[in-house]
Amino acid sequence: MNYRGRLAPSPTGYLHAGHAATFRIAAERARAQDGTLVLRLEDLDSVRCRPHFIEACMSDLSAMGLEWQEGPDCAGLFGPYRQSERMPLYVEALRALAAKGAVYPCSCSRKDIERAISAPHGMEPIYPGTCRPEEILPRELPDLGVSWRFRVSNPRVVRFLDRCVGEQCFKAGVDFGDFPVWRKDGLPAYELAVVVDDAAMAITEVVRGADLLLSTARQLLLYEALGLSVPHFYHCPLVVDTDGRRMSKRDAAARYVRTGGA
Repeated sequence: MNYRGRLAPSPTGYLHAGHAATFRIAAERARAQDGTLVLRLEDLDSVRCRPHFIEACMSDLSAMGLEWQEGPDCAGLFGPYRQSERMPLYVEALRALAAKGAVYPCSCSRKDIERAISAPHGMEPIYPGTCRPEEILPRELPDLGVSWRFRVSNPRVVRFLDRCVGEQCFKAGVDFGDFPVWRKDGLPAYELAVVVDDAAMAITEVVRGADLLLSTARQLLLYEALGLSVPHFYHCPLVVDTDGRRMSKRDAAARYVRTGGA
């Protein structure tokens, strides 16, 4: 299959240096393979995804000299790709998981989970299985107004070869547990949305930051459960500030691209 990569910015703020570095690598890898680069706006968060952030994102990508062959501003080429316009695909995927009994409704909040396992604040807690039914219960029409978790077999080891950082190995029950795939506000969780989109868009390589390595382990279980083809992965080293902290949209790094620094 011909190379297909993607840029997938979330317009909840201005692009920062970390985003710029990752997007450049994604574009370079697509160009080196004479492949196609897809642009997808991950704009499901209607509260934080503001129109001026979307406009700034498009402007910054163009100012960086990045070129994409599918997506917004590419007339006639299958675009625009916006997650907010792709809800039927996510609902279909949730129904497929529910029909297999691979997901179950969960009423636990993050605070509930932290209290149940005495997890330190700020660390990702391993779900203790409070709402997990003992038996697998297939459902034809899942309620879209409640949270749903993916049932992870335990013990389960997830291994994959990353094209940047090499062999990766994560253990269910140690590194992660049952994880959310649907939110009670009626929207898909990040893990489900990106798996559905990357498969539907026939992405052959996902280029993103190394902070998402654990997410990849979870997503591989979704690819398997949904019977979807798995892309290759390339997790870039994170861009950090002078104190060694990862750059985010909340600090000065968010203005890096817009001031011409990237």
